[in-house]
Amino acid sequence: MCEHGRTLYISSGSGAFDNQPDNPQRLTQLFYNNQPILTMIPMVDVALILGSATDRQIADRAIDVLTKNGVSWDLQVLSAHRNPDGLDAYIKGSDAKVFIAIAGLAAALPGVVAARTSKPVIGVPVASKLGGLDALLSIVQMPKGVPVACVGIDNGDNAAHLAIRILQR
Repeated sequence: MCEHGRTLYISSGSGAFDNQPDNPQRLTQLFYNNQPILTMIPMVDVALILGSATDRQIADRAIDVLTKNGVSWDLQVLSAHRNPDGLDAYIKGSDAKVFIAIAGLAAALPGVVAARTSKPVIGVPVASKLGGLDALLSIVQMPKGVPVACVGIDNGDNAAHLAIRILQR
């Protein structure tokens, strides 16, 4: 929907969601004054959130496992530090049954996701500084009431396998 002379319009496009090539997801946004005010997020089983695009190789291993097992997924790059509002909007709007959060360094992302949803969150620590030990310790030391499951450093495969087991319950 687009009206000439007005600033309220709906845009629909592909490529905003990185999903199976044979079943692309569509993103629909409602804009006001050229700012998105509502985003329609596709329904998926697993939402993969990366703290940085540099973590894509780890996500690809999880994606391979999910795809081979017929599990629908969505991939977003949303930093808990650089884009907290976008991360909040995505979590609130997602119908995903399980979240996989992949992050290195301070690895705040899994805990932030867990603080904003009651759905299961799996954290994947990324080896960057200190061989990933800093990220691993950050993810496993969540406060009471903010549970995050944690897999091994750079182990996107196991994160996907754990998500599949959770979905089978």
